[in-house]
Amino acid sequence: MELNNAYCSDKYQYTMGKSFFETGRTSQKAIFNLFYRKAPENNNWAVVSGTDEVLEMVRNLGKAPEGFFERFIPGEDYAPFRKYLSTMKFTGSIYAMREGEIAFPNQPVVIVEGPLVEAQVLETPMLCIMNHQMAVATKASRVCRATDRPVSEFGSRRAHGPWAAVYGAKAAQIAGCASSSNILTGVMNGVPSTGTMAHSFVTSYGSSVEGEHKAFCDYIATHRGENLILLIDTYDTLKCGVLNAIRAFRECGIDDSYPYGYGIRLDSGDLAYLSVKVRDILDAHGMKNCKIFATNSLDEYLITDLERQGAKIDSYGVGDAIATSKAAPCFGNVYKLVQIGDEPVLKRSEDTIKLINPGFQITYRILKEGKFKADVTCLRGDGTSRRIEAGESFTIYDEQDRYKYKTFTEGGYTWKALQQPMLRDGEDVWQRYSLPEKKEYFKDSLSRLDPSERRLINPHYFKVDISEEMRTVKLGILERINNEISSFAID
Repeated sequence: MELNNAYCSDKYQYTMGKSFFETGRTSQKAIFNLFYRKAPENNNWAVVSGTDEVLEMVRNLGKAPEGFFERFIPGEDYAPFRKYLSTMKFTGSIYAMREGEIAFPNQPVVIVEGPLVEAQVLETPMLCIMNHQMAVATKASRVCRATDRPVSEFGSRRAHGPWAAVYGAKAAQIAGCASSSNILTGVMNGVPSTGTMAHSFVTSYGSSVEGEHKAFCDYIATHRGENLILLIDTYDTLKCGVLNAIRAFRECGIDDSYPYGYGIRLDSGDLAYLSVKVRDILDAHGMKNCKIFATNSLDEYLITDLERQGAKIDSYGVGDAIATSKAAPCFGNVYKLVQIGDEPVLKRSEDTIKLINPGFQITYRILKEGKFKADVTCLRGDGTSRRIEAGESFTIYDEQDRYKYKTFTEGGYTWKALQQPMLRDGEDVWQRYSLPEKKEYFKDSLSRLDPSERRLINPHYFKVDISEEMRTVKLGILERINNEISSFAID
């Protein structure tokens, strides 16, 4: 059967749905927030990717025949619910941060406003999409921030399936990777994919030094007019690989005047040492424009160390560290009900970090002289929200420490709302952006953070607060629940 990602779900979404259906609550208005509580690797912030695929997924709802639902909710008791599901499309509204946005903990990345059943069944597929892409994008941003040199993503073979490879490559490029080897990502997004050769190309000419030379010559002859990168570590990088590359380039008329670029790739050994030695050999033979491309299980920490050692590497290729977000493969987005009807709700927990913000929300990013200064999440239309949108003076307080506060004065700031309409009453209103536009948006956003907030180790924490009105609502709900719990008993 064709895979419809709207039904890449958990069964409990539908067992709950049956209860809502049979108790007459299908059309009750609900608001859910998708957000995360803590960024991986103490990053303090994450990169948004996946909202375009969320829109595609939502629009696939209601495209499965009644017989499909019988396979996992069989029996006469489910028959009316199955019939309802077979024609149920999403008729609500979705607000989301655009791809390439920088998101901080507890801010709504996606807000779903709609009939209860329709909104509930989106939880699992939406989290599946957003958790994967935000993990990859956030890791890619870390790797790319470790160097000023280009980083290419080529982790498809290690990704967790074809979807992960294709959409992970997209997420990596949004977050700063210069290119990807994945051809389907390139075709789908209208951008070129990149690639050179594998060791098997060299060994297909027989395991010999002359075979390596022949491989290089044939590759150059069949790819003239393109960027030419030769893999030189199949047998011995310094004793034959780089020398055969120089020999082949010379025989084929490739030198520093070649307009499309040329270079070599190192894929094993001591990359810092080898890159310095290879650079010296290339320069001695008049190939100063020959670039050195390095691969071999790299990540942001190894790249940082290579640069600290003075490696002569012009660009990096990173595979599984990005494609699988290897150090933190599970991103922490959650999907929580924050309002039912007109009543804000929250989940109270023994774990303080799991306490959520209630109500229909909007996050404002406050800028001063073009730089990001603070984020404040408000209840839509509350007093703080109105003051911000009117450009008036307002004060935000640290939720945990009331002595920490910041005032923004009238005329001294600008603002933007982070959650933009994506669907309105079931209709698509989302502005599409190309992959280069998303990438440029992230690059611009990153430049608006303070350098201390961009560093990889112990970043300075950006100011993120909630409005006083939301805090009051939140504490009021908690106080009421606590009072009820303290007096609760059964016979």
